Amino acid sequence: GFFLQPLEIKIHRKSAVLELRYAGEQFNLPAEYLRVHSPSAEVQGHGPGQSVLQTGKKLVSFKDVIPQGHYAIRIEFSDGHDSGIFSWDYLYGLATHQGDYWQTYLDRLSAANASREPAFIALN
Repeated sequence: GFFLQPLEIKIHRKSAVLELRYAGEQFNLPAEYLRVHSPSAEVQGHGPGQSVLQTGKKLVSFKDVIPQGHYAIRIEFSDGHDSGIFSWDYLYGLATHQGDYWQTYLDRLSAANASREPAFIALN
């Protein structure tokens, strides 16, 4: 609900971290974590168990964070993904369960023999 709206949202572009401040609590959510847990249909699928494992997102960063009325933010990521509408409830859930959700994600990657690393890395 509305009470879960953060008091402050800061985008740290260099470190690619979204800082959420609540009364007495502060969370730092990496762009990669938010990207692979995007609430968009493209990531979550269209029903339970339909979610699509996101891989190679380690270097993803924020392009923009756009308020959606008084209930959510839409995050535009550097990889072009921009359809995720993060409600206050959903964001707070990601913040408070970060350890568990991230470990589950790493386990899924491992099980799929997939990687956080982008497939193509150009070294200059």
